[in-house]
Amino acid sequence: MKNPITMPVLSDTMQTGRLTRWNKSVGDTIQKGEAIAEVETDKAILDVEAFADGFLAGPLAATGTDIPVRQVIGYIVDQKDEPTIAPEPHEVAAQAVPVPVPVPGTANPVPDPSQATPFAPTRQSPVTGSEKSGDHADGALISPYARALAADLNLDPRQITPGADGVVHASQVLAVALAPQDVDLRMGPPYQMEKPSALRSAVARNMSATLHTPTFLISSRFDLAPLQKVAKDNKWSFTLALGRACALCVAEDPWFNHVWTSQGLAKRQRVDLGIAVDTGEGLITPVLRDAAGRALSELAEDWRILLGKIKKGRVTPRDYQGASFYLSNLGIFPEIERFNAIVPTGAAAILAVAAAGSDGLTDFTLSCDHRVIFGADAARFLQRLGKRLEDLSWLT
Repeated sequence: MKNPITMPVLSDTMQTGRLTRWNKSVGDTIQKGEAIAEVETDKAILDVEAFADGFLAGPLAATGTDIPVRQVIGYIVDQKDEPTIAPEPHEVAAQAVPVPVPVPGTANPVPDPSQATPFAPTRQSPVTGSEKSGDHADGALISPYARALAADLNLDPRQITPGADGVVHASQVLAVALAPQDVDLRMGPPYQMEKPSALRSAVARNMSATLHTPTFLISSRFDLAPLQKVAKDNKWSFTLALGRACALCVAEDPWFNHVWTSQGLAKRQRVDLGIAVDTGEGLITPVLRDAAGRALSELAEDWRILLGKIKKGRVTPRDYQGASFYLSNLGIFPEIERFNAIVPTGAAAILAVAAAGSDGLTDFTLSCDHRVIFGADAARFLQRLGKRLEDLSWLT
């Protein structure tokens, strides 16, 4: 029986890992818990632990190559004389394109997989038997390698959650080591912990997911008094009217309706507008579907229903997920002269609108994902928006 060894997922942001060395050669005996390879991620060099006893079998992915997570890099077989396993096409490709690991100040030749030589075995001892129940606060077991790794990283193994098999492995230790460090509250004032609301937790997760979005900001100032007067005279929501102006500008430049994905650029076929709303408990962005293609009166009815759902706490994911462009209006706070908004996941831009200044002009700041939108694109967007706020014929 053969079991594939795959590139492990060692952090939430990891997409590929660089295989830097094999600690074993094809045919070598492997014991469960033993470190059989080393992988370099964007944060550290980590060990790949054997998940079962057996023998290492090829084909082995070449060292010095960047390999997607969960892709096969080798095999563990039950019997040493099992035939060599034919490589999958993607494995051949991984072995055929070695990537050098540069070291400043030294020569760095591209590694040649055909010249690979066996490496010394791992420094840690393999799992040879049961562990003491005292190794973990809950009586769980911990592999010798995981214990040694925790000691090297100055982590308390008793505070590490074990895996599904009830054993703390290196992967659990590394997950704790790579996680963001928590706040040290010991030297501050007295405190008590409280669980955040589901909404606040969701906002925190969504904002954390935007950490690696390459964003740039661009600003302009416009007179909103004409739009405010028309909205008031017709008893429209000013924010809704401004949102539709934005949606029409997005429809005129489809780049603002794209989003960057790992598979490529996704071009959406309609403008779904998300408008930030403060609930008191956190931020929520109800979405108006096809905001550029529907009349303002029709959008106003949807907006009324959405705000009612928010007030009653009855919104569903369909009500607040999937926007392709966002608007955040803090103009009701006269002290806010300017602010920047974070581009949410699933969009390429968000527009932040502050309060009017003493000169009657309002600051507009556009935050853009630079993978999708360039500076000139953003400038033209604000230019079109400014003209639309002067000529309000689109409201009729």
